[in-house]
Amino acid sequence: MDDLTRTSKFISLILRHKPEVAGVTLDEHGWAQVDDLIAGVSRTHPLDRATLEEIVRTDSKGRYSFNDDGTRIRANQGHSVNVDVELERRDPPETLWHGTAERFAASIGEKGLLPMSRLYVHLSGTPELARTVGSRHGRPLVYRVAAGEMARDGHEFFLSANGVWLTKEVPARYLHALEKSD
Repeated sequence: MDDLTRTSKFISLILRHKPEVAGVTLDEHGWAQVDDLIAGVSRTHPLDRATLEEIVRTDSKGRYSFNDDGTRIRANQGHSVNVDVELERRDPPETLWHGTAERFAASIGEKGLLPMSRLYVHLSGTPELARTVGSRHGRPLVYRVAAGEMARDGHEFFLSANGVWLTKEVPARYLHALEKSD
């Protein structure tokens, strides 16, 4: 892992889970002052404004956003700290996808998808992307999510700035595990 990747992962930890490790404060919408973030990260990882801008610009998952004047930064989703990232409620497509590890299948079959340590369940727009996400956690298992039906039944969906669909939970009745040939 190169230095830029290590620094990006550390920024993700700060902005999504543990701002205190860098002495950073998040406001109620998850924003941190850029100067405070740079100072806090620089204690353990080399970081300046240009490097931070490069991390934000090149992050393949679009994890971060600057505010309009570039003085604040936040993670777009994936928080375990209680913040309101001002998500816009959206009507989802009929089908969304969730990737996880096969070892969680029994629990998911019983309880559905729960946010666990995060604020929301994360859903993907394609089965391929869900499989990629699931493979980070072990042997992947992809679920087809009846998102349109869920929405008609009153469940709310949000679309993050980086294209990840979010919802509070997915009851098991809206899930179908894909077989390898699906």
